[in-house]
Order: sequence, then C-alpha cells, then structure tokens
Amino acid sequence: MSAGAGRVADSTGNWVDRAAPAWSRPYLRLARLDRPIGSWLLLIPCWWSAGLAAIAARDPLPSPWHLLLFFVGAFAMRGAGCTWNDIVDRDLDGRVERTRSRPIPSGQVSVAQAAVFLVAQALAGLVVLLQFNRFAIAAGVASLGIVVVYPFMKRITYWPQIVLGLAFSWGALMGWAAAFGRLDAPAFVLYAGAIAWVIGYDTIYAHQDREDDALIGIKSTALLFGPRTRPMLAIFYGLAVALIGLSGLLAGAGAAFALGLAAFAGHLGWQIARLDIDDPDRCLRLFKANRDAGLILFAGMLVDAYSQAAA
Repeated sequence: MSAGAGRVADSTGNWVDRAAPAWSRPYLRLARLDRPIGSWLLLIPCWWSAGLAAIAARDPLPSPWHLLLFFVGAFAMRGAGCTWNDIVDRDLDGRVERTRSRPIPSGQVSVAQAAVFLVAQALAGLVVLLQFNRFAIAAGVASLGIVVVYPFMKRITYWPQIVLGLAFSWGALMGWAAAFGRLDAPAFVLYAGAIAWVIGYDTIYAHQDREDDALIGIKSTALLFGPRTRPMLAIFYGLAVALIGLSGLLAGAGAAFALGLAAFAGHLGWQIARLDIDDPDRCLRLFKANRDAGLILFAGMLVDAYSQAAA
C-alpha cells in the first residue's frame, strides 16, 4: 500500500498519511486520529465544566489531573463513537463522495475487526472514567445510551444534531460532577448552552454533504434550514452564549469570564458572517474554528478562577 492509499476523502494530508505504519492507518482513521477536531470539540465542554466548577469553588485552577483525564478520555471515547458510527453507517458511507473511502466501506478493515477495535477503545475510556468519583462514573456511563442511538437519528429526523449535542455536550456535566460529586444548576445550564453550540457548528459541518444526503435520504439541520441557515445559526449561537453566560452568573463568575464569553460570542458571529453554505471547504474551515472559539472561552474561565481565588 502506498503512502496515500486508503486516504479518507474528507481528510487532508496529515501525520497518519505521512508517518503512521501502514498496518495502523485504517484503525487510526476509524478513531479519527487523522482528524482530531472532533476529539477537541468533545473535550472542550469537559474543560468548560471543570473551569466553571473551579470558579464556583473559588479554586485558583481546575484539577490538572481531571483536565488530563478528560483529554485522554475524549480522544478514546470519540474514537469509539466514530468507530461505532462507521459500523452502523458503512452502507451509507459508501454512497457519499466524502466518506466512501473510509476504512470499512473501502474494505481496509472488516466489520469484525472494527468491532474489536471499538471494544478496545471503550475499555480505554472505562479505565479513564474509573479514576473519578462514583457519581461522575455513573454520570459517564449514563451517556452511553445517547452515543449508541445517535447514528440512527439521521434516518428518522431532520434534527440529528440535537442528539449529537446531547452526546458531545455531556462533558459539561462531567467536570462539575468530578469536582463536587453532584450536579447543580450551573452545570445543567452550561450543558444546555453547549447543546445549542453543537447544533450550530454541526449544521455548518453537515452542509458539506447536503446534496449527497438529499439523494440517499439522510436528514440533517443543513437540509432543514437550507438558505435560512445563517439566521438559524444566529438563534442557536445566541442561545449558546446566553445560556453559558447564565451558567457563569449562577457559578459566581466575574469580569474575566465575561470577557472570555464576549470573545467567544464574537468568534461565533464571525463564523455566521463568513458562512457560505455552497462552499464545502469554507464550511469545514468554519466548523474546525470552533475549537479556537471553545478554547478562548476556557481561557477566560481559567483567568476568572485564578483572579477570584487570588482576590
């Protein structure tokens, strides 16, 4: 197999193509380690929640150990989720230009091999989860049902992004649960805000496949919103900013949090202004830019926690 053989159509050249051993590439692609943006987007609500908990507890910083565990766990569980998604969607992926060269529909790995790899990743995620308190462990296990049903939602509703939001935002509960061993209003409000954020950015992502999805009967908010995508994004992004702001208010956040939130809101507004739903490359760039938006908000949380603890 040549260096470029088997490259997934929705991926550009990356370290997997350049440097990974040939035998490992299909598995690294199954786990999306060639495209880590999804892992970052799964991680960021975890870090937000840990940051918000530090603000509420008047700690100078979130637990570094928790931040590291969330980092490892996000990559493991996003890989497991993507592998499960690829197993379920293997026939659909083969009919979409962007996804037909993914490892399963292209024959790089069998369904059985993918299933074994799925179990291995899930076990790695379990090892991470078991490092937390019992309440956080139970909260983490509770998310699995959403992950399991998500791949089927695009077949039955134009709102699969809501279910993705429920799954990808779960970390907004986990950081608080890990810190306090319970869930309180700020965590639930942060979770709701993160869901609105996910619906927005995944709508942008879904516009890459809009035409293929329409042909094969796959549903998405991109198809539902169509030319109304920009005002709908304004609604969901605005809701995300308002709810996240409310979560900060409930947690006792201060000026640094507010500045971080304002920068986050500005970034989301820039995405809406730049959006061209007929330009798949731009949609992908704007989708990926949400990592930076999320990290800007997290930085504001860190500064706020430190400054309030030092006051």
